[in-house]
Amino acid sequence: MKTFLSSLRLMILMTLVLGLGYPLLVAGLGWAVFPAKAGGSLIQEQGQTRGSELIGQKFESERYFWGRPSGIDFNPQPSGGTNLGPINPNLKKQIQEREAKMKAAHGPGAVPGELLVASASGVDPEISPEGARYQIKRVAQARGVSEERVHQLVDQLSQGRQLGLLGEERINLLRLNSALDREFGKGSTP
Repeated sequence: MKTFLSSLRLMILMTLVLGLGYPLLVAGLGWAVFPAKAGGSLIQEQGQTRGSELIGQKFESERYFWGRPSGIDFNPQPSGGTNLGPINPNLKKQIQEREAKMKAAHGPGAVPGELLVASASGVDPEISPEGARYQIKRVAQARGVSEERVHQLVDQLSQGRQLGLLGEERINLLRLNSALDREFGKGSTP
């Protein structure tokens, strides 16, 4: 009985320390040191939340840059890919359909691969600067502005590798599309 009571006391203590104390400590430090990131990296505009820079959104209008395809239609709840393997005929069909859509919107030429293949998370918030540059002509024409002005915006918002060597160059689509609205006026809905 003595061993049982000792074990019970230890379990209660560890539950309080590791199940309550440690998570509260880590969460408190996160809020103190990185308040924006701990709060979901939300993008605020004119007092309203436009979205999170960590979760991709569906942009379909010609006036906006389009992101990577999503196997879950940008629903962050299930977050996941299509799980179609490289020899699956459905994957080949999807890629051909996406390529046809891109070429219809942007003209002939090589389409960046990231705009053809869905991301693993289904809510990828970023594309490469190359993927954005591929879309500049369409966005500029739809907004009635020069390609050079849109190109400058893409270059301005492009981010390099983390610490100069980790990851790839990228551009956050929500930030880019929000900047388009600020710079050139808001058009139709995404």
